[in-house]
Amino acid sequence: MSTSFTSLSARLPAPPPAGAGAVVALAAGALVTGAQATYDELDLQLVDDKVRPAAALSLEPASIQAPDRPAVVTPVATSELPDAADPDDLAALAKGTRIGQESARRADQLSAARAEGVPAAVMAAGGEVTVQPVRGRITSTAGPRWGSTHYGLDIANRIGTPIFAVADGVVEKSGPANGFGLWVVVRHPDGSRSVYGHINQAFVAVGEHVAAGDRIAEVGNRGQSTGPHLHLEIRQGSVSGEKVDPVGWLRARGLELTG
Repeated sequence: MSTSFTSLSARLPAPPPAGAGAVVALAAGALVTGAQATYDELDLQLVDDKVRPAAALSLEPASIQAPDRPAVVTPVATSELPDAADPDDLAALAKGTRIGQESARRADQLSAARAEGVPAAVMAAGGEVTVQPVRGRITSTAGPRWGSTHYGLDIANRIGTPIFAVADGVVEKSGPANGFGLWVVVRHPDGSRSVYGHINQAFVAVGEHVAAGDRIAEVGNRGQSTGPHLHLEIRQGSVSGEKVDPVGWLRARGLELTG
């Protein structure tokens, strides 16, 4: 029996020195703890010495990280918003835009009139364009003549010379007229009328809108005429209204007649 015990003791390893057991136990525990932590992080369990996915792990709410949330937009109170544009400012802006567009249109109109061959043309500060109606020689102005009163301005030139509207307006008459043979009458925005008499032919019809510088007729010698010329009259209020001096009317609009 002793021999057996001796042989068995010889086959057993020597016991560790004092304190070594504690170190080995701690090391083993650390390995197990580390392994367990690793498996916990991998969301796995050890079952029968094999690594298998956990079937149903209960996760503590604190271990779940909240997903990134979008920034919270705080509503802005209406009182904090900038004031809306003042209606008066908007109206002034719109008016300024219209004035600019109208000025550009008038400038184009003036250029077009000159390109058409008008003898003279001006644009007033308000944007109104006024043109000399025909090129030629002034043979008579308003005033006494041959024992009566001559109410118009006569400008002589050969038949067929272009006649232009002195200002914007609407054609009120176009066709035969006593004493003038043929005429054109244009009503202007200020209520005045320009009358073009003794014309050879008209190029506009009643109701047609014309702009200053538009060609409306040509010089003729029709009616009671002593030679080819344009007889221009300016009448106030109506076709049969007061007749005013055409030279003064044109001058008041900034236009001086040329030859």
